[in-house]
Amino acid sequence: MRTLSMPLNLKELVLSANQFTGTIPNSLFQFENLTVLDLSQNMLTSDAANDFGRLKRLEILLLSGNNLGGPIPQSLSTLKNLSRFAANKNNFNGSIPTGITKHVKILDLSYNNLSGTIPSDLFSPSGLELVDLTSNQLDGQITGSFSHSLYRLRLGSNLLSGSIPNTIGDALGMVYLELDDNKMVGNIPLQLGNCKNLTLLNLAHNKLEGPVPSEFGNLEKLEVLKLQENYLSGSIPSAFSSLMNLGILNLSQNSFTGEIPPRLFNLLYLTNVNLEGKKISGKIPSFPTTVTSLIELNLANNLLIGTIPSMTTSLRTALNLSHNQLSGSVPPYMGDLTGLEILDLSYNNLSGQVPSSLTGLTSLTVLDLSYNQLSGELPSFGPFVSVISSGNPGLRNITEDNKGASAGTFVGTSVEKRHTVIIFFMSAGTFVGTLVLTAVAVYLCSKRISRVEDADKIIDGQLAMNNNHTSAAEFMKAKREGWRITPFQALNFEVADISHRLTEENLVGSGGSGHVHRVTCTNWHNGSTTVVAVKQIRSVGSLDEKLEREFESEASILCNIRHNNIVKLLCCLSGTESKLLVYDYMDNGSLDRWLHGDYVPLDWPTRVIVAVGAAQGLCYMHHECSPPIIHRDVKTSNILLDLEFRAKVADFGLARMLARAGEPNTMSAVAGSFGYMPPEYAYTMKVNEKVDVFGFGVVLLELTTGKKANDGGEQGSLAEWAGHHYRSGANIPNAMDVCIRYAGYTDEIETMFRLGVQCTANSPSSRPTMKDVLQILLKCSEQTLRKSRLECSMDFR
Repeated sequence: MRTLSMPLNLKELVLSANQFTGTIPNSLFQFENLTVLDLSQNMLTSDAANDFGRLKRLEILLLSGNNLGGPIPQSLSTLKNLSRFAANKNNFNGSIPTGITKHVKILDLSYNNLSGTIPSDLFSPSGLELVDLTSNQLDGQITGSFSHSLYRLRLGSNLLSGSIPNTIGDALGMVYLELDDNKMVGNIPLQLGNCKNLTLLNLAHNKLEGPVPSEFGNLEKLEVLKLQENYLSGSIPSAFSSLMNLGILNLSQNSFTGEIPPRLFNLLYLTNVNLEGKKISGKIPSFPTTVTSLIELNLANNLLIGTIPSMTTSLRTALNLSHNQLSGSVPPYMGDLTGLEILDLSYNNLSGQVPSSLTGLTSLTVLDLSYNQLSGELPSFGPFVSVISSGNPGLRNITEDNKGASAGTFVGTSVEKRHTVIIFFMSAGTFVGTLVLTAVAVYLCSKRISRVEDADKIIDGQLAMNNNHTSAAEFMKAKREGWRITPFQALNFEVADISHRLTEENLVGSGGSGHVHRVTCTNWHNGSTTVVAVKQIRSVGSLDEKLEREFESEASILCNIRHNNIVKLLCCLSGTESKLLVYDYMDNGSLDRWLHGDYVPLDWPTRVIVAVGAAQGLCYMHHECSPPIIHRDVKTSNILLDLEFRAKVADFGLARMLARAGEPNTMSAVAGSFGYMPPEYAYTMKVNEKVDVFGFGVVLLELTTGKKANDGGEQGSLAEWAGHHYRSGANIPNAMDVCIRYAGYTDEIETMFRLGVQCTANSPSSRPTMKDVLQILLKCSEQTLRKSRLECSMDFR
C-alpha cells in the first residue's frame, strides 16, 4: 500500500474493496483527526501496525477480509472513542488483548487463528452490543460478567471448555447466543432463563449434561433452540409448550427420558422437530388441527409405545418413527399426508394390513415398513417410491408375484436382498415454502444399479425390452409402426401415440442432439391427462454414430438411476429414423431461463433451494452410484425445475461411468459446453468427477452474479473472471446479482460465490468433492432459513 498524501484534517477514509497489497503504511497514522478508517476487503498482509493508538478520535476501524497476521494491536484498547472494530476473516493469531472492549460496542474477530483464553473483562463493559469470535482456536473457560446491553454473542467452533458461567444470565438484552462446536461441560445454567429476549440459542455439539432448566419456559421469544449432540438427561421440560414462537427444536443425540410433553406439538410455528435419541418413552401426543406449520418430525430411536396418533397434514419433508415400540395398525389417515416425501415406520411392533390409502401419498419417495408384524397384501405403489418391507413374514408383495416371482414369495426374503436403502434425515431445517434437505442413497449388491421391480437388462451394450411394464396391445401397436419400446417405469399412457404428437406447436427446446417437445397424454386408467417431455434424436436416414452413442449413454445410465434430484426417464422408443426419450415434464423449465431469460428473477432462498437440490443429485452420482457416474455437461440449461423449484439434473447424453471413484476415465473426445469445460480438457483426455465439480462451480457463480458462463469480459469466461475478482481482493458484493444484492443475505451469497471459485480451481485436485460442496451448501441454506424466519417474524410484529 502506497504512502498516503492527503489533508491532515481528513476525518473519514474509506479504501475498501480495492486491490491494495503490502502492509498498512506508517504514514496513515499522521491523520489524527480520522473518525472512520475502512481498509476492508483488500489484500493487505504482514502484521497489523501497532500505532493505532495515535488515532485518538477513531470511532470505526474495519480491517475485515485481508490477509493480516500477527497479534491484535494492543494499542486499540487505548482508543476511548472506538465503538466498532471488525477484523474478521484474516490470519490474526495470538491472544485477544485485555481491555479491547472497554470502549468498543461491536467487536468482530471471527474466522482468524486467535488462541489462548478469552479475557475475563471482554463481555462486561457497559454499552457492549456484539461480540463475534466464531471459528478461532480459543480455549479455556468463559469467565467474568456479561453486560446488560450485549445482544449478540457468537463463540461457536472454538476449543472452549469448562461450564457455561451462571453470570451469562446477566446479559438481559441477549437475542442471539451461539456456543456450539466446543468442549463445554457441566449443566446448562438456569440463569439463561433470565435472557427473555433470546431468539436463537445454539449449544449443540458440546459435552453438556444434566437436565434442561425449566426456566427455559421463560424464553417466550425463542424461535430456534439447538441442543443436539450433548449428554443432556432428564425429561423434556413441559415448559417448552409455552414457547409460542418456537420454530426449530433439535434435542437429538442426548439421553432424555420420560414422555414428550403433551402440548409440545400444539405450538403453532413449529416447522422442524428432532427428538431422536435413546430413552424417550410414553405415547406420541396427538396433533391439534390448528398445527399447520410442521414440516419435519423425527422421533426415531426411542422407547415410544402405543398407536400412531393423527398427524398434522402439513408434514412434507420427513416423518421418522423408526426404532421404537409402537403397536397397532398403520392408521389409514396417514394417507392424508399428501405432501410427505419420506415415511419411516421400521423396527416397531406394527401389525395388520398396510392401508391402501398410503398409495395416495403423491409426493412419497421412500416408505420403510421393515421389521414389524405387518401382514396381508402390500398395496401397489408408484415406480418412484422405494418401498422397504423386509422383516414382515406375513406381508406379501402381489406386485412382485405378478412380475414372475415364485408363488409364496414374501417381501423381505429373497426379493429384497438385492438392495438396501439408507435414509439420511437432514436436520438443517426447511425454507418457508419448500426446501428438501433429504438425501436418499441406493446401494446395490450387483455391479449395476437396479431395482427389484425393474427387470430391464442391458445386453452387449443394447437395451433389451421388458414387457412387464407394457401391455401386449401397446407393444404390438408400436411394433406395427416401427417403434421398439423400452419402458423403465410402470406407464399409464399410450406410449405409441407419442410419436404422432411431436409438432411444432409443442416444441419447447432444441439442442445439439435433438428437439424437446411437451406432449400431453391420456391416462388410460381414469382418462386424466399426463404431461411428459420427449427428447427426439433425429437424423436423415440412420442416426450418425455420435448421436447414437449419446442416446445409448443417456438411456443406459438413466434407466438405472432413482433419485429425487435426477430427472426420471420413463421409457425410450427406437425407430428407423429417430429415437425418443420420454421424461417427467418439469413445469418450470431450466435454470438457465430463470437466470438469463425474461422470467421474474429468483429470490435468494429459491436460488439456495436449486443449488442444494442439484448438488444432492450430483453427490448421489459421484458418491453413491457404483460405479460412479460423471455427467460431463453440468450447466444451468441441464438443471430443470419442477413446480416447487426442486432441481433435477438432466441431459445425460455425455455421461460416463467410472471404473472406480476418483480414478480418471479416458474419453475419446472433448465433451461439454464453453464456459463450463475445465482447463484440463486442454491437455488430457483423462477426466474424473472433478469435471462435474467445475461445471457446478460455474452454476454457483451464475446463481450469485447473474452473469452467463461465457460472460467474463477480458478474462473470457465467468469462472476466470470470478477467480480474478476474488484473488485480486475486490469487493464480492459488487459482483453480486443486483436482484439479490440488497436482500439481506450478503454473508450467504459470499459463501456461495467463494465456493464457486473453489470449485472452478484450475487444478482438479484443488477442487472440493461434491460431498464437501453439499455440506457447505446445507449450512448456507440453514443460515438463509434462519434469516428468512427472523425476517418473517419481524413482519408479523
